[in-house]
Amino acid sequence: MTFAPENCEKFEQLFMAYREKIRATEGCSHLEWWQDIDEPNVYYTFSHWDSVDALNNYKNTETFKTVWPLTKALFAASPKAWSVKMK
Repeated sequence: MTFAPENCEKFEQLFMAYREKIRATEGCSHLEWWQDIDEPNVYYTFSHWDSVDALNNYKNTETFKTVWPLTKALFAASPKAWSVKMK
C-alpha cells in the first residue's frame, strides 16, 4: 500500500489500534506489517487465513468495515493485493 508521506503515521496508528482485533478474527492465524526500506511510504500487510472463506468472512466484519475506509482514505496510489498458497 502506498500512502502519501504525511499519512504514514496515521496508517501506523490505525494499524496498531486494530491489529489485535484483526488477529482475533476467526480464521486469522497470523498478521504483521512491513515498511519498505527504499520507499518508506510503502507498507505491506502479511496475513495467514485458514481459508479463502475465512478471509472473505473477515471482509464482512465490523472491524473491516471500519478499518478499510479509513485506510483507503490515506492512499496515494491504488493498493495491490495477492492471495497465494504455499507449495
